[in-house]
Order: sequence, then structure tokens, then C-alpha cells
Amino acid sequence: MTRKQKVGQSKAHEGEQSPKKKAKNGEDQNDSTNGKSEDNIAKEYEEFCKAIEEHLSVEQMREILDMNDEDSSSASDGVVTAKCQDVLFFGPLDKCPLCSSNLEFDGKRCSCKGFYSEWSGCTFKTRNPPRKEEPLKLPDSVLNSSVAELLKKHQDPSRRPCQGAPIKPLAGIVVSLSGRLSRTHQYWKMEIEKHGGKVSSSVKGITCLVVSPAERERGGSTKLADALEAGIPVVREDWLLDSIEKQEPQPMEAYDVVSDLSVEGNGIPWDKQDPSEEALVSISAELKLYGKRGVYKDTRMQERGGQIFEKDGILYNCAFSLCDVGRGLNEYCIMQLITVPDSNLHSYYKKGKVGDDANAEERLEEWENVENAIKEFVRLFVELTGNEFEPWEREKKFEKKRLYFYPIDMDDGMDVRHGGLGLRQLGVAAAHSSLEPKIAYFMKILCSQEIYKYATMEIGLDSPDLPTGMLSDLHLERCEEVLLQFAEAVKSMKETGQKAEAVWSDYSQRWSTLLHSTRPFVFRDYQDIADHGAAAFETVRDINVASRLVGDMFGSTLDDPLSDRYKKLGCSVSALEKDFDDYKMIVKYLDTTYEPVRVGDTDYGVSVENIFSVEPNACPSLDEIKKLPNKVLLWCGTRSSNMLRHLQKGFLPSVCSLPVPGYMFGKAIVCSDAAAEAAKYGFTSVERPEGFLVLAVASLGDQIIEVKSPPEDTKSLEEKKLGVKGLGKKKTDESEHFMWKDDIKVPCGRLIPSEHRDSPLEYNEYAVYDPKQTRIRFLVEVKYEEMGAELDTTEP
Repeated sequence: MTRKQKVGQSKAHEGEQSPKKKAKNGEDQNDSTNGKSEDNIAKEYEEFCKAIEEHLSVEQMREILDMNDEDSSSASDGVVTAKCQDVLFFGPLDKCPLCSSNLEFDGKRCSCKGFYSEWSGCTFKTRNPPRKEEPLKLPDSVLNSSVAELLKKHQDPSRRPCQGAPIKPLAGIVVSLSGRLSRTHQYWKMEIEKHGGKVSSSVKGITCLVVSPAERERGGSTKLADALEAGIPVVREDWLLDSIEKQEPQPMEAYDVVSDLSVEGNGIPWDKQDPSEEALVSISAELKLYGKRGVYKDTRMQERGGQIFEKDGILYNCAFSLCDVGRGLNEYCIMQLITVPDSNLHSYYKKGKVGDDANAEERLEEWENVENAIKEFVRLFVELTGNEFEPWEREKKFEKKRLYFYPIDMDDGMDVRHGGLGLRQLGVAAAHSSLEPKIAYFMKILCSQEIYKYATMEIGLDSPDLPTGMLSDLHLERCEEVLLQFAEAVKSMKETGQKAEAVWSDYSQRWSTLLHSTRPFVFRDYQDIADHGAAAFETVRDINVASRLVGDMFGSTLDDPLSDRYKKLGCSVSALEKDFDDYKMIVKYLDTTYEPVRVGDTDYGVSVENIFSVEPNACPSLDEIKKLPNKVLLWCGTRSSNMLRHLQKGFLPSVCSLPVPGYMFGKAIVCSDAAAEAAKYGFTSVERPEGFLVLAVASLGDQIIEVKSPPEDTKSLEEKKLGVKGLGKKKTDESEHFMWKDDIKVPCGRLIPSEHRDSPLEYNEYAVYDPKQTRIRFLVEVKYEEMGAELDTTEP
């Protein structure tokens, strides 16, 4: 796994249930009408569609739709035909059950184009929509046509079938075939028409051209050349196979054959790629915008000494985000005014989808008049957001409006993914550092771009166009506010079914607008909120702290950048030698309480690389901790990207309360007596085998509460600051526990089954609500290794 994002859940939810109709005798009618089977209805519907298409013109169909409150103004002829056939056979569509807006039929399913809120469009989709219990309205030209009698049978609501139209995944799609395919052209023509599509002998007006990959190697046919010139997608035969099998058209970009040959050189957008392929692109991508003073890379103005224009304390540099799953929107926008030495003022504008630069709207203009450039900048801000520019920049007053962008408030600094050490600098910086070699190596890891790039990639917040690692405190506060509202809304929600899904969808889209995701999706459960909401927010928050500490490490005035950052860290770090008693104690504690991390069918063990003793200034001293009762040495798991914040500012409680492990105790600092639990959080992907486990001394207070299930009221625990022990399915053998430093308990013991087999926790977890009761004491650098793998040591 290279990404924890649940890509499979990215599709909008579908409400597949439709209201039952009442028959004349009062009984329910379910999947058939007047005793007709599904097969008979499907056959009747197919014959009905042929008759409608043969005897009614498209203009007549548009008139029918308009009379029955179905908008046809912007639809293509193919969509109009499909919509009209559906309405005539099954009846006019009723309102959306979620937001009461109009439903629209696209030939395959019905979807809603309404809104839940100013943040989100409705994501309701179904193949069995609610229908109006009223007669069809037909124009005189249709009532006098040859199919009038056929249509009159369906005017009466009681005689209409209840089930939706048979699925035709290629409805409204026109395909052209070229070259030698695995099946004959005649076979594919029958299959395409059977599933609602059409086949054309030319490329004029087609949706796509289907070819064999060998077509490219042969130099291409006339059809291929014409398609490239017209910008028509050219796809593999697999696109047809998968679209029919999955019962909906697949993204053509993912089946592309020759886009790199086109004039524009179109690539595959990130959200259309396989996640592993996208991850590789993301890791190698260079951050284009690093903060409020960052000149966007694509302008090429930084090479000419360009800087962001500033006037009256305002930096004219804005980034925006818009996510609306209901309308398939996930866009960003960049606006900048740039000053260039010995040149006029320049304005830059770019709008598009992440990873789809070829189709982005982009322009760079030169201005002789500064005031005119400012006026145009302000006009565009209003056009994009529906808000005035100055109140936003000076007072941060902003009102989100439907289908308008939301500003990403950048801070005046440098994202660590840009300012941190690059691959070429890492070795040089460590070699020339005055720090002790192991400490220089440690700082090299925490000041490198790589761990922060991996972290944002793994949580799907890796857009190179937006500075996720350099957000203002205000923007982070707004993210936290929405996250807390989200958690509270779903926990107190009384709605069920589709109404409940509307709430989940609304907050999911708010979240993906505030923290722009490359693959936004609707959260489905508490675990999604924990993984892709709370944990993602905490990671972004901690990366922002790292960005401020690391800053710009490209500066030539810093001869020893690692030593400089080490001083700013405010934390003493020293490496333990292997013959030290503490080193041996920690290795024993790790080995005894560790179990392999399982990813797919592979188990991963760990080996200790280094152990560091740390003395953070932000945490209470060990002497202060020693005065507190019930002290325990416990494991804490964390990403490497979060480490700088932990060391500089100490532990922070979890951001919210959720009934899942890690967040079930509310706003608490959560540790475990099992290294296996901490290792799950430190391990992110097989491409990142290195990680850190934290050992902290925690005081559980005078009173320790033991719980077997998620506490119902975490607020009282937070207020009283009581110590809580969550009892897991496994525990450490208490007969092997021992004391360290006189009165600090080390629960080091073999992992054995506990009597709490129904616990939601795998291992015991401990919750501390007061940061003053915890102190980071050791960092254990580990390497995750595939277990059972045989290494090839043969010399090449």
C-alpha cells in the first residue's frame, strides 16, 4: 500500500431503493407489474424505445420533456432520446428525496443536481428513482402520431412498471472502431448497440476511437490521425470490456493509447490513474507553490528574480479550492501579481484539476499600469469566490457560496517540502555538520523533504499546486472547527438512511474543500473520519510546525544548516550506545511486546537501527514527572513527519473524540504497553521501511479508570483529567513487569490473551488528558523488514 485513501469508496453513494406503488387492490407492487417478469419488462422496454426513436423526432421528445418539467435545453440529442424514453415508459421523475431538487436521467441512471448546503452538491444517484403519481402530459403532435396508442398505455400511473430502466452503460456514447481488435468489428457493433451505444464509421462527432495498441506501432490509420487532430480520446479495447462489465463508462484517460502523440501532449490526470502510479508521480513532483511569498513555479518568473507584489501590507497571492462530489468538481486555482526586475508587473492565473495541467486554464499577462492590474486581480477574486477581496485579506471575513471557490489561507513562510533538504543535499549537509554523526543523521532525516512528501501522499493531500505544509493558523483553526462539527454531527445524528448519508456527504465535501484532496470521497464511517479526517489534520498541523522550524535550507549563508535547526528545536538529543543498560532495556521491551505488522499477505518485523535519549524543553522535566503518581513507560506511535513538532512543542491530545481506537478516549494523549500498537502508526508503506517509535513516561494520576468499551462521555474524563486504561484483547504478562529509575513501571512482558475478547482494542491503551503528565524520553529508530523473505546476496 502506498496510500491509505479508500479509493474504492470515492464514488458517490447510490440510493437504490424506490418507493413502492400501491396496486388497485391495496397490495404492494415490487419488481413487476401485472404479473410481468423483469425479462418481459426489459424486452417490452427495448421494443418501446425502438418505436419511440423511429416515430418521434428529437424536437417532439424535447417538447414532451419540457411539458413534464424535465429540462432538455442543454442535453445532447442522445441524452434527450434516453430521457424521453425513460419518462414515457416509467413516468415523470419526482423530486430528490434528500434535497427536494429535480432529478435528471442521463441514459444510465438518475442523479440530483441540487445542493445540501453552500459547500456541497447533492450526491444522490439511483437507477430506481421516485416517480410522480400523475398522468403524463403529451403535446398534440404526439397525440396525433402513430405511436399515440402505445403512449396512452403508459399515461396511467397504475399501469407503469415499478422498476427502473434496464441498465445501458453506453447510452449516449458514439464509438468508432479501428484496426484489428480481439473480436470482430461486427461483434463489437452488436455489443455496443445492445448496451445503448452507437457505432460510427467515421470519427466525426464520436465520443471515442477504440483501437488496438498495435495501431500505434504501425504508424496509425487515417482514423487515428483524424482523432488526434480533433482531440478525440483514443482508447484500448479494454475500455469497452470494463465499461460493459462494470455497467458504467470507465474513465477514458485510464485506457489511453496515444495521448502523448497529440499536439497538447495530454497526460492522465492523477484521479484517473492507478493510485500506485499516482503515488510515484506525486513523490517525484516538485512543489509549485510553497507559501504566501512563493512565486508559482509554472510562471518561470522566479528564474528572472520575480517576487510576489506587495502593497499596503497585502501580498497579492491567492490559492483556492473547490470540491463538489455531486457535480464531479475537484479543482484548484492560483492567482498572483509578480514583480520582475527591469520589467512591468505580471499577473498569473491558473485553474484546473490536480495532475491535469494539459487541460488547465492558464494565462500570464504583463501590465504597464499597476492600478489596472490590481483591479483585475480584485475582479477575479470576486468572480471566483463571490466575496470582496480586501475584507478577506485584512479581516479574514468570508462567506462560502455555492459552486464558488474557497481561499486556502497561506502563511508567510516556506513549505518544508520545498525548503527542506533535497536528496542531493542530504549527505553533504550531514558530512559538514558540527553535530555528532548520529545526531546529524537524525536531523538529516527530520529536515529532508522526503518524509513530508510521503506523508502528504499517503493521506491524499499531496497536490503540488497547493502548500499544504504552509497554511495559516486561521486556516488550520477552520479545518479543526469543521472536523469537530463533523464528529459531533454524526454522533448526535437521529436521521437514518438517505438523510444520514446526506449529512456524511455534506461534511465530506466541506473537508475536501478546506484540505484539498487529490482523491476526494464521501466518508462512510467513524474509521474514515479518524483516518482521513482527524489523523490527516494532525499530520498537516505537525508538518506546518516543521515548515516553520526548517524554513529555507537552500540559503548559502548557512554553512551548517543542520546545527542551526538543532538549536531551534529546543531539545537535547543523544545517541545511546548498545552496551548501555537503557539501550538493552528498550530492546528487550520492544522484542517482548512486538508482533508483526501485517499488510495484505505480508508480515513485517522490525530491527532497531538507533536509540536516542531526548530531553525536550517543551515537556515537564523528569524530576517534575517523578513527583506524580502511577508513572509508566509507554509506547507511542507516530509518523516521522510529526516528530519535529513532538520534540519542539511536546505531545498534544487527539483533536477529537470518535468511537474508534486512537480517538475513543476523546481529547487525550494515547499510549500503549505494546510496541506492536505503536508500530502500526509508525509504519506507513512498504516504500517507507524506516520509522520511529516513541517511549514516553506518563503519569496516570491518583485514580485510574479501566474501561472495556469506548466511554460514552469523554468530556467528563477530559475535565477531570483522570487516567484511563482501555483493556485490549491482548495484554502483557504482569509477572514480567519491572521498575525503572526507582518508581517508573515498565509493563514489559510477553503478549498473552486477555479475558476481554470482545474489546475493540487489540492491545491495552492508556489515555492521559494533561500534557504536563507526559514526557518524551526515548526515540527508537526502527526499520520494517519483510518476514520470511530470502535476500539474494549473489555478486552481480
